Amino acid sequence: MLTERQRLILNAIVDDYIRSAEPVGSRSISKRGDVGFSPATIRNEMADLEELGFLEQPHTSAGRIPSHKGYRFYVDHLDLMRQTLPEGQRILRAFFAEKLNATEQVIQHAAMILSHMTNYTSILLGPEVFHTSLRHFQLLPLNETTAVAIIVTSTGQVESKTVTVPSGVSVSEMEKVVNLLNSKLVNVPLYKLKASLYRELGEEMQRHLTNYEEIMNILNNVFMDEETEQRVYLSGATNMLTQPEFKDVEKVKDILDVLEETPTLMKMMASMQGASGIQVRIGTENDHEAFANCSLITATYSLDGEALGTIGILGPTRMEYAKVMGILDILSKDLTKVLSKLNK
Repeated sequence: MLTERQRLILNAIVDDYIRSAEPVGSRSISKRGDVGFSPATIRNEMADLEELGFLEQPHTSAGRIPSHKGYRFYVDHLDLMRQTLPEGQRILRAFFAEKLNATEQVIQHAAMILSHMTNYTSILLGPEVFHTSLRHFQLLPLNETTAVAIIVTSTGQVESKTVTVPSGVSVSEMEKVVNLLNSKLVNVPLYKLKASLYRELGEEMQRHLTNYEEIMNILNNVFMDEETEQRVYLSGATNMLTQPEFKDVEKVKDILDVLEETPTLMKMMASMQGASGIQVRIGTENDHEAFANCSLITATYSLDGEALGTIGILGPTRMEYAKVMGILDILSKDLTKVLSKLNK
């Protein structure tokens, strides 16, 4: 693996690049008080680190920048115990000292504080994303062209939506749909309903229903709201525009487009749900190509030992990892405490 000298030089390069967003040269590293090697020695080590895939050289005459592999090594060897965040701790403690008396209010405030403290984009998934499921479904005809879809959730909430019934769809077909959904999809989390509809019932409904496509369109329309309802709390999306590496408007547009796709965000965050500690996905480790030049750092908050939701920070790969990971560590623990008090 890397020698101690290579580790020291790589860490110094990552630190400098995070601060400056400019390629780092050997001379600037040699001037750091914590390195202590000559520019010639540093140049040789930088060449070796580049050959090993930890550094990249954007231009022939330029300095080096960290690769995704370099960031991964840096993150995996961070010692969070040595990171001090007195100001961050003060802000977070003050926030949780306020009299917040509703879970939703706590989540929304936490998202806002995170984006403000980090100058990145914060993404929070509330507890209902994972714990609210389908209890009962009904599709009641009002007349020949209109019906009302009723969803009863595991929390007792009743949601209804008026839908248009295409010509040719009979009452008996709607009854078959209702029976199939209530036999197969009860207890499925709301955010998984649409995917489960095709995976669990697609073939069976095709066999039993004459107007399969028309009925699936009705259900897509009904369950779309269950996916896009505001269960993801987003703050600071436009912070991406302030990052030097995102001067390319098309890159930023792709990122902002994904941030508006609630189901996509839920899928990304849900895949990290329940993992212990701080999770970091760098560049192409993310599930979406729009985030190929971004890093996503997440932490889980819980209640009585059970994971309730996920907090995430999205920023460029040139992210202040130590700062963000330290803040998320504090916030996830304090959020767990305050939600425990609210649920007593």
